[in-house]
Amino acid sequence: MEGRVKSQLWRYVTFLLLFSAILDTASAVTHYSIPEEMEEGSVVANLASDLGLDVKTLSSRQMRLDIRSSKKYLDVNKQTGELFILEKMDREYLCSVKTATTCFIKMEVILENPVRMFNIEIEIIDINDNAPKFWRDTIRLDISESTAAGERFSLSNAVDPDIGQNSIKTYYLSESEYFDIEIQTGRDGSKFADLILKKPLDREKQNSHNLILTAVDGGVPARSGTASIIVRVLDTNDNAPQFDKDSYTINLTENAPTGSLVVKLNATDRDEGSNSDIIYSYSLYTSEKTQQAFSLNPDSGEIRVKEMINYEDFRIYDMEIIATDKGANSLSGKCKVKILITDMNDNHPEISIKSFTSPVKEDIAVNSVIAVVSVSDKDSGENGQVDIHISDDLPFALKESSDNYYELLVSEPLDHEKVPEYDITITVTDRGNPPLSDNETITLELLDINDNVPQFPQTFYTIPVMENNAPGALLSSLTAIDPDLHENQYLVYFIIEKEIVNTSMSMLFSINPENGNLYALKTFDYEIEKEFLFHIEARDSGVPPLSSNVTVHIIIMDQNDNTPLIVSPWRAHGSVVEEKIPRSTDKGTLIAKVIAIDSDSVHNSRITYQFLHNTDATLFSLDQYNGEIRTMRMFSYRDSRHQQLVVIAKDNGEPALSATVTIKLSTVETALKTYADMTEVPLGYDIFSDINLYLVIGLGSVSFLLLITILVTIVLKCQKTKPSKAAPPCRNSVISERNSTIADSTLVSNDAYWYSLFLAETRKGKLVVRQPVPKGARYVVSSLPRSTGLTETSDSAASTLQASTTTSSSST
Repeated sequence: MEGRVKSQLWRYVTFLLLFSAILDTASAVTHYSIPEEMEEGSVVANLASDLGLDVKTLSSRQMRLDIRSSKKYLDVNKQTGELFILEKMDREYLCSVKTATTCFIKMEVILENPVRMFNIEIEIIDINDNAPKFWRDTIRLDISESTAAGERFSLSNAVDPDIGQNSIKTYYLSESEYFDIEIQTGRDGSKFADLILKKPLDREKQNSHNLILTAVDGGVPARSGTASIIVRVLDTNDNAPQFDKDSYTINLTENAPTGSLVVKLNATDRDEGSNSDIIYSYSLYTSEKTQQAFSLNPDSGEIRVKEMINYEDFRIYDMEIIATDKGANSLSGKCKVKILITDMNDNHPEISIKSFTSPVKEDIAVNSVIAVVSVSDKDSGENGQVDIHISDDLPFALKESSDNYYELLVSEPLDHEKVPEYDITITVTDRGNPPLSDNETITLELLDINDNVPQFPQTFYTIPVMENNAPGALLSSLTAIDPDLHENQYLVYFIIEKEIVNTSMSMLFSINPENGNLYALKTFDYEIEKEFLFHIEARDSGVPPLSSNVTVHIIIMDQNDNTPLIVSPWRAHGSVVEEKIPRSTDKGTLIAKVIAIDSDSVHNSRITYQFLHNTDATLFSLDQYNGEIRTMRMFSYRDSRHQQLVVIAKDNGEPALSATVTIKLSTVETALKTYADMTEVPLGYDIFSDINLYLVIGLGSVSFLLLITILVTIVLKCQKTKPSKAAPPCRNSVISERNSTIADSTLVSNDAYWYSLFLAETRKGKLVVRQPVPKGARYVVSSLPRSTGLTETSDSAASTLQASTTTSSSST
């Protein structure tokens, strides 16, 4: 498109140049025509050729242009004689007068030698380089909705600096059902448009209209400019106020608070401004009583309670409300309002206690009546119907006895010890909406009866008491609990009498009757008395009194209060045991055996043996558990003939107690015959052992009764066997404490807590057996002669301990 325009412009320029050449022949003014906005450097014409000048003399003749303008828009090339554009030219700037149809730039061409002047006139041709433009981009119009159709409104016109065909040609309006335009032509040929109202406006349908006005010039290509037209429709009071509904029915509860909102009426007016401002009022058809009961806000249309409303006084209120606007010619609308008063549950139910019994005994019978109550409600219908109840957690129940009368019954057994009193809340509620209620609380106190037996925390008490206690020492506190009250709770403690060996239990123990503290009245000795078993009774002070008892087991605890007693080798108090042994005694030979006994308990009576003094530690050894003294090597000629051994026997108590024995050993050159070699009659024990063995093998098929008879006979025979007079005294003999008819190889003890020691010597070695003897028996400790060979210790051999009663031992 742009190339086509330039081509047309150059054709036009060529035509003008030809026309100018023709004029030059008749006039002295050379005329050229060029379009505005030509690019810099563009050639307008060749002056040398057009003016008949020699190109070669242009420089020497000092050819120049004298332009009658503030700027130098053109210049001459002195080398070629061409007139060219030095600066772009804007026709609207050069010829600002809109009425001028032509625009010229005049200049003179001056040459020297000889001086010549040529008048040049260049016409600037307008091109469509400017678009139409409105003086204001937005045109605002206020048109009343009452304006009649066909009314004309002037609009500001657009301007275009171009002239002729390039100036404004016409106007266009955006599509609208209400508006159109009419184009007018001024005396100067300018175009402007008038806005025409096609049909009446309605502000309530559309309060404003937005239009676009477009101005178009006649150039090729055409240019345009736009302006926005905003039409604001002015309101007229042509609409009456309208309520949302023609009639309202309102339900209002009686006793509604004064000032509470009943309804807010809403009337609307489609007009605006003062034409839409509404005032509310009662009509003449609204009764005076209604206007006294309810107030109407004239501005907001709110109807509120003016005074207390009572359903029983008036149940229906009718009113008519008028809404009037504030227009010059005011219009109004109306509606009807009916207010229905609904009954309200405004009376609380009432409860009354007619009779009440308190306190009552805790053993009151189930279903016994303890109270009678009545209920009432002044309301009617469901508002006057009531329900009565108490907490489900209480051991009571309500039973209707007659119309609106109820009995309060005991529904479960009562227990003063669990709950001493009850707060019983009786609640009555009506069936209104919302329901109303009332309550009454009564306190039932229970009287205690003696229905609880005293209870000890334990059924059996085991009380350890250390022997050697101080008389009057507190052993324990045996306290029982009785949940009853007052005298039913006061307890007295007794020891249930029981005699032990003609001794009353109250002589051994005492109990505080008030607090149950148990005391020992004597000092106990574990070796004599080990335990006591009796009962303690706790009795309350109720009528009748209740009691319970508990078993008390007193266990006497042993103390290490008995010193070990050395019973072998026996020696008089303070004396020294002297023994003679062959100097040729072999290594490992049993020289002596120290035996000590302790009357304390098992733990405190465990004896260990140690050398307190040993003349030669390399010669003798002592077994710390069985007290055996043996040779560790054979005697040499360097060894002393006299050796002294001091052995200490120490028990296992805390602190440990001990006893000592001193043994003096003398070596002789001639070997002593053993007791076994000098015995004419075989040792009864050996005979017993062999016979027992052969009897078991040979008489295995004999009846059990015959075997027992033979064994008893043999045992009795063995016990009566005595050593030969020719035998030397045995070094392991135990001297009788009683100097009785019992052989000096036997020790009889009356202490019930000693352990028996049976020392038997066989061909295989010595046998030591320890075992407790039944309670109440006497104990015999026997020591038999030993052989001279090496001995072995065995814990599995049978014991020949004899246990007899006091009577039998005395007769032995």
